Amino acid sequence: MRFLLDAEQREFARTLEALLAAADAPSAARAWARGDHAPGRALWDRFAKAGVFALAVPDESEGAGRLPLELTLAFEALGRHAVPGPAVETVAASVLLAGLGDAAPAQAWLPRLASGGALATLRGDGGYALDADVADAVLVVAGDTGEELWLVDEPGPAVPSHDPVRRLFAPAARGDLLARGPHVAAAAGEARAWAALATAAQALGVGRALLDRTVAYVRERRQFGVAVGSFQAVKHRLADVLVALEFARPLVHAAALSLDPVDIAMAKVASGEAACASARAALQLHGAIGYTDELELSLWLRKARPLRDAWGTPASCRARIVGAS
Repeated sequence: MRFLLDAEQREFARTLEALLAAADAPSAARAWARGDHAPGRALWDRFAKAGVFALAVPDESEGAGRLPLELTLAFEALGRHAVPGPAVETVAASVLLAGLGDAAPAQAWLPRLASGGALATLRGDGGYALDADVADAVLVVAGDTGEELWLVDEPGPAVPSHDPVRRLFAPAARGDLLARGPHVAAAAGEARAWAALATAAQALGVGRALLDRTVAYVRERRQFGVAVGSFQAVKHRLADVLVALEFARPLVHAAALSLDPVDIAMAKVASGEAACASARAALQLHGAIGYTDELELSLWLRKARPLRDAWGTPASCRARIVGAS
């Protein structure tokens, strides 16, 4: 099968790219890491108005009808511009709440999430919830079989994070019990799949941002009178990163088309590993300045490893792939 984005999808990607390029996302990310959420919320409102979060919400709940391919295009752009906030988790929460059907909690929250009027976060498999201190809704799936859904009233204690922009908390299952039953476990499984897909796309964007900045740097950095980018070893290193990213992208698109758990696992592994390869190359080819917090590059460097492991580590994704073969 030969797959290409259609004109409407390409225009959506261009529009979102232009919107984010015009905003000062790196400054918003640095403010977010300091606990100042105002610039990030303002940026959030801009891309929410472009319909990003409506892509995970059904029509009957004022969404766009759940368009996973368009969602991957949006999240690749969010990763490329280092946009802060629990964007993946808001999508996962929307999918989870939509799985409750016509229940009152879903009807109360879904229109707000679709419009960007509310942020949500969801406790992941590691027991942590991203940005629970700023989210309007903190959801926890609990119970021995994952059949309880709680709306938590406290974010829980803060947990140190490799990326200071990704602020982690450990909420407990207490507050309001929204739903209980097998349908909660089924909806939670679907939410985790969408979260893994969105994270894979976000990792692609991070990897591409790191590659683009590294290419620009090695064209300017000179050694022995020539640009270091002219050295064969540097060219080969960057070419390997580009190949990894370009091979991962169709896997992400294919996973969006099928929403098959195995396809999503393959996309998650490929995109996460490609982003980490891009981060290693960026760190090394920037030399002694690559690791400094003052360099804007650090905003993307610190995201690659957490995104590789969030919503499905490489080991768990490979186990799913092997188990299905």
